Amino acid sequence: MANSGLQILGFALALLGTIGLIVGTMLPQWKMSAFVGSNIITAVSMYEGLWMSCAFQSTGQIQCKVYDSILQLNSALQATRALMIVSIIVTFAGLGVACMGMKCTTCGGDDKVRKGRIAMTGGIIILIGALCSIVACSWYANDIIRAFYDPFTPVNTRYEFGAAIFIAWAGAFLAVVGGAMLSASCSKTKKAPPPNYPMSRNPVSRPAASDKSYI
Repeated sequence: MANSGLQILGFALALLGTIGLIVGTMLPQWKMSAFVGSNIITAVSMYEGLWMSCAFQSTGQIQCKVYDSILQLNSALQATRALMIVSIIVTFAGLGVACMGMKCTTCGGDDKVRKGRIAMTGGIIILIGALCSIVACSWYANDIIRAFYDPFTPVNTRYEFGAAIFIAWAGAFLAVVGGAMLSASCSKTKKAPPPNYPMSRNPVSRPAASDKSYI
């Protein structure tokens, strides 16, 4: 039978991972201005996220601006936004399916094998959603690295990794671990024992070989 403790732990990790994905997607600190060089003014720190860009001043003031047009954004940012939204939706769907297949719930009937298969299906869906977020974060990180080491990029416009991308990576990792635990908790179908037919107490007597019938 499926291990209920493993299912609960996997569901909790997947839920925490989904929360991390949501928080990472909403935060504007996906990349932050890198202070490299000798003549860099550090009074203002620039942050850019998936939805807005913000300027943090040394006095504590914060000014944020939402992106006006989607078409003017680069391909990496558009793809990251789409993949993160898909990842959150898919992981939520996987959590719903896994909840119906867990042993501690009454959904899905009393068939333990069937409930285990439902939980495994939910874990696989969560893994697919986590994979989307890993691809999105890695794509965005690769764009940051490529622009940072590009010699044609001005020094005062170079960026490095922000806190939000690490939160999204951590959420994706937790979702992967939780989905794997749910997938591994599937019950194995037991083979039915062979039927036990009762032995007849009065076997049918056969005629002796010497007996002959005459017409």
